[in-house]
Amino acid sequence: MEKTQLTGDRAVAPARRRGLADEVADRIREAIFSGAYAPGAPLREVELSGALQVSRGPVREALRVLEREGLVHCAWHRGTVVTTLSAEDVAELDSLRGALEDLAVKEVIAHASEEDLAAIEKAAGVMDHTTDPHAMVRLDIAFHDAVFAATGHQRLAAAWETIRCQVHLFLLTRIGHSTEGYLDCIPQEHHALAAALRARDPQTALPLFAAHRRHAVDVVTGTSNPG
Repeated sequence: MEKTQLTGDRAVAPARRRGLADEVADRIREAIFSGAYAPGAPLREVELSGALQVSRGPVREALRVLEREGLVHCAWHRGTVVTTLSAEDVAELDSLRGALEDLAVKEVIAHASEEDLAAIEKAAGVMDHTTDPHAMVRLDIAFHDAVFAATGHQRLAAAWETIRCQVHLFLLTRIGHSTEGYLDCIPQEHHALAAALRARDPQTALPLFAAHRRHAVDVVTGTSNPG
């Protein structure tokens, strides 16, 4: 049990350095994002500890970290599995992402520097020659990272970070449904988004960002053609 030290009127536990559990969480998160563990796949402590050559303690702690991020779901009768997004999950995530992104678009248009806009355009350009769907998902997330970074709004960027992993999981779910036309349409969509931000035109940019989100949601929910 950790000893506490009194500082003024408060009991403060000693700070914990970033340790093995965080590294294990990074490895498992990376495996999920690379497609090694698809939504619904079991994550067994014994197997993970053997593969990562660590004891089960850090694995168990790492899985709790990933559960807080929304990437895995732990249930006593089923063990731990990669999260499968329900229709309600998709709707909630889309509505929250939309609210954050609408504000981000307005902030970028009002305040972004030339350097910020160039970073967004560069993030779109990297997509042009990508041939792997999982790599494209990473670049999709990186593009939106650049948009939120360009806002100069620290709390808005922090809010994006709280749902970033779940958005990544949502996009993995999207390519799990279909990759037809995906590698062709995604770069085009992001170049259009970057161009609208460059033009500082909210009447064009806001509907484009909304359509971009809706396209992915429609593929996941089966309400439109995937291409």
